[in-house]
Amino acid sequence: MTFRSAYHHGFARVAACSPRTAVADPAANAEALLVSARACHDDGVAVAVFPELGLSGYAIDDLLLQDALLDAVEAALQQVVEASAQLLPVLVVGAPLRHGNRLVNAAVVVHKGQVLGVAPKSYLPNYREFYERRHFQPGDDLRGEIVVAGASVPLGPDLLFAAEDVPGLVLHVEVCEDLWVPVPPSALAALAGATVLANLSSSPVTVGRAAHRELLVRSASARCIAAYVYAAAGDGESTNDLAWDGQTLVHENGVPLDAAERFVEGGGARAVADVDLGLLRSLRQHNGSFDDNRRTLLDGRAPFRRIGFRLDPPTGDIGLRRVVERFPFVPADADRLEQDCYEAYNIQVAGLVQRLRAIGGPKAVIGVSGGLDSTQAMLVAAKAMDRLGRPRSDVLAYTMPGFATGETSKSAALRLATALGATVEVLDIRPAAEQMLRDLHHPYADGERGDDVYDVTFENVQAGLRYDYLFRLANHRGGIVVGTGDLSEMALGWSTYGVGDQMSHYNVNAGVPKTLIQHLIRWVVASGQFDDDVALVLTEVLAAEISPELVPGRDGVVQSSEAKVGPYELQDFTLFHVVRDGALPSKIAFMALHAWADVEAGRWPPNFPDDKRHAYTLEQIRHWLDVFVRRFFGFSQFKRTAVPNGPKVVDGGALSPRGDWRAPSDSSPQAWLDDLESVPRV
Repeated sequence: MTFRSAYHHGFARVAACSPRTAVADPAANAEALLVSARACHDDGVAVAVFPELGLSGYAIDDLLLQDALLDAVEAALQQVVEASAQLLPVLVVGAPLRHGNRLVNAAVVVHKGQVLGVAPKSYLPNYREFYERRHFQPGDDLRGEIVVAGASVPLGPDLLFAAEDVPGLVLHVEVCEDLWVPVPPSALAALAGATVLANLSSSPVTVGRAAHRELLVRSASARCIAAYVYAAAGDGESTNDLAWDGQTLVHENGVPLDAAERFVEGGGARAVADVDLGLLRSLRQHNGSFDDNRRTLLDGRAPFRRIGFRLDPPTGDIGLRRVVERFPFVPADADRLEQDCYEAYNIQVAGLVQRLRAIGGPKAVIGVSGGLDSTQAMLVAAKAMDRLGRPRSDVLAYTMPGFATGETSKSAALRLATALGATVEVLDIRPAAEQMLRDLHHPYADGERGDDVYDVTFENVQAGLRYDYLFRLANHRGGIVVGTGDLSEMALGWSTYGVGDQMSHYNVNAGVPKTLIQHLIRWVVASGQFDDDVALVLTEVLAAEISPELVPGRDGVVQSSEAKVGPYELQDFTLFHVVRDGALPSKIAFMALHAWADVEAGRWPPNFPDDKRHAYTLEQIRHWLDVFVRRFFGFSQFKRTAVPNGPKVVDGGALSPRGDWRAPSDSSPQAWLDDLESVPRV
């Protein structure tokens, strides 16, 4: 079972192309360009960007002022326009064009047999190796029309090319140096609504220049909340005094999506990626200052001119040409993961240090279970005491066995707390729980057992007693209760109202999703933050089943959280795209299938255990999406509305009612469930 085209889910495929250049041979250059354009057509590309002056060659100096060359360029451009009638992509082609008394370094936008418009280069470099003002005049002041391929078409740096049948696909074009100035034309175009920014370049390569170009492209895409498509000249350009590498880049909101190999013999380099137009729209809506900047810079100016066209994108499944991270909160890049873990851990520690310092230096009271969350909270508390110059014995660790507490988890909790140097105490809650169940006339108190008896009341009596004790112990021992519930549990409502995974005096894990907590603990082990005894226990904790241990298991099988609320790796994937992107469930399912359908495809975080690598079918993805939608948008917001303070840690996931996520507690999930119905059923 397959989905409809990526275009249906808000993506648009773009390409940066660098075909081989023939010096001062426009006919040959047109043919090479069309070979690449036809390949883009076969790939379902919407926008294909080619290098600056690609039809003539860039480094041809005074040949640019020869009518024979310029006549040949016009003939070659006519050839491209006619051939485009049979092609899907919008072709963005570089050519020198005559306009009145000027010669313009132009980007010609061609689609389906016609020229949609011409964007002139606004800023001409005239320093070091560049001498463009010898041949061209700036185009920043041009507003009007130009005759190209026998038709009068719009001319100017103020043109936006908008696809009428692909929502959000709005193209703006600038040329090379335009990106290198402090306020590029594309910045104003983005404020005016452009989502795909194209740059035709013939930047010659020197040592370090490729990295500089990449920095400019990445920063422009991030600052403008846009996709940026960059194509530079490569093989075949004149090497009289310069050299060329054919760099091609596609970035989106500061993230590199694709980059082809440079220095390709024979040319033909292409970077192809699907840009997420829906994401860009959502991010701009979230960022109120983006539109404030538009009002500041564009109000009172002549408006950008909008030129509509119909793309007629493919409707069938064309795949998805971008990396979809399985773990959006856990980078697959080793260096980035190292940096993220360092920052996340220290954010948690700094948050607790400040809270302890601000309220007079109380002790840290933690309920430890031997599970992931309380383990991470213990590590944070121990490091906080180190930072404050206080003994780790000021961390008061209580393990409170209940009816389903296993010896393995209890042992792990005790050994971890002891190895960290915390003050450790065992407090058996079973007698108090039995008394409460008797007072409630619960069937367990009468000796009954079984699934019907192990109900929510049975579970929450244990969970509630633990935190009754912890809060009173905090009063008694001069401490505060450090919360352990994580971001994923908060999203899914997998917590008991008023107890530790929902309530505390300060929750260090509130901003950390479950998938990241696992890698934070792995990072603590790998980076040697604590001694070998601690590292040994942490390794055991990582291998254990995620369980609340509130209901006795059968045949040695412990109660599983993920069997109830879904695999955390899938639910964290959904959480990220819901909160950061506002993405539809159908789109999340589409992306999840591309990320998770094959164990071998895609990237895993460094040191991810082989025995924990899973693939998911569309049926599984759909099922757990349904669970997420019902829990997140349905009945769990009332728990989030009352959560305690805790530091925001990850971008695109915080759920504090005082910060990133504010929602009513009595809303309906129906709109999201209706959209989920469009996901194919197996």
